[in-house]
Amino acid sequence: MPPPINLIVACGENRVIGQGRRLPFDIPEDKRWFHDRTANTTVVLGRICYEIWPRVRLDGRVPVVVSSNPALAQPGVHVAATVPAALAIARALPGEIMVCGGQRIYEETLPVADRILLTLVHAEVPGDVFFPEWRHLPWRETWRRESADANYRYTFSILERAR
Repeated sequence: MPPPINLIVACGENRVIGQGRRLPFDIPEDKRWFHDRTANTTVVLGRICYEIWPRVRLDGRVPVVVSSNPALAQPGVHVAATVPAALAIARALPGEIMVCGGQRIYEETLPVADRILLTLVHAEVPGDVFFPEWRHLPWRETWRRESADANYRYTFSILERAR
């Protein structure tokens, strides 16, 4: 049986995940959650996410980058031209698979995802990159924790695809 495909994302109520190649919010607790959950996993991500995440190769992460540029490949970094090819590479590697964005990668993997590790920021934030709509799909929440900082209220939750 292939390993489950997990999407890990933080988004606003309006599904915004990015603004000008940056996260639209700075939530230290969410950054810790993200780094802890992706440590020692295979991370599937687009080229821009790869380029702006300097710590991607730390903590045992094995990146699989979706890009048409094979020059991005180097020891410990896999490159695939398409999302299906990236998932095939990820499935052949040991450990969990975590899809880390961006928008197009999420759009193509949401239909085949088994789980979403979601940080829902309870705010409408400005942005130009979005997580695809997931609320109409058959998910069941298996874990949830509410939290807040000085700027935002947010909910961490794990959604499993209802089979």
